[in-house]
Amino acid sequence: MTAISLAWMRTGTELFLTTLDRCGDLTAPTALEGWTGRHLATHVAANAEALLNLVHWARTGEPTPMYTSQEQRNADIEEGATRPPEALKEWVGSSAARLADGLAGLTGEQWSRTVRTAQGRAVPASEVPWMRSREVLIHAVDLDAGVTFADLPADFLVALIEDIAAKRSEAGDGPALTLISPERTWPVAGSGQPTGVTGSLADLAAYLSGRTAHIEAPDLPRWL
Repeated sequence: MTAISLAWMRTGTELFLTTLDRCGDLTAPTALEGWTGRHLATHVAANAEALLNLVHWARTGEPTPMYTSQEQRNADIEEGATRPPEALKEWVGSSAARLADGLAGLTGEQWSRTVRTAQGRAVPASEVPWMRSREVLIHAVDLDAGVTFADLPADFLVALIEDIAAKRSEAGDGPALTLISPERTWPVAGSGQPTGVTGSLADLAAYLSGRTAHIEAPDLPRWL
């Protein structure tokens, strides 16, 4: 999956940057409560640098967590949101380029080295491009500047649904679901009898990730 995730990462980076350019001074609210475009740009840039810590971990074997703490992560986002918009746009682009370069330098053995996500999950470094793909593609929608889940690659949406459905099933803290799209179905383990939720790939992905979706479905707990 690494090759296709790298392709999604490139597509998502371009889409996020293009959408960011349409957002003017980045002071307008986004689809994420309490965040302006400046908060979201800061978060995406800082995420690239955090993932570079995992690249360093994979390359050297030296444990380097994504963030020092959740509190520091939140404080850094608030500080970044005070920066001028052009500086933020440059940071998003340059940090994305550094991450791409870092990933390109990993060897086969390094790709398989175990690192830890911000949530504490132990994963191979080969999952980093997928983690970044989710960030840039979903947050391009969150900018609330005209991009929707329907604009994202269909194969990415399938992978996203599979990923979130598996995580929600493992957590088991939400309702049991049967997700039904024109292409296929996915079970989600949870409490009670499964509720059927029918929609397009875009709507199912939006719903599972906690975004607005044009379907009737039970409320879900947080995903990440």
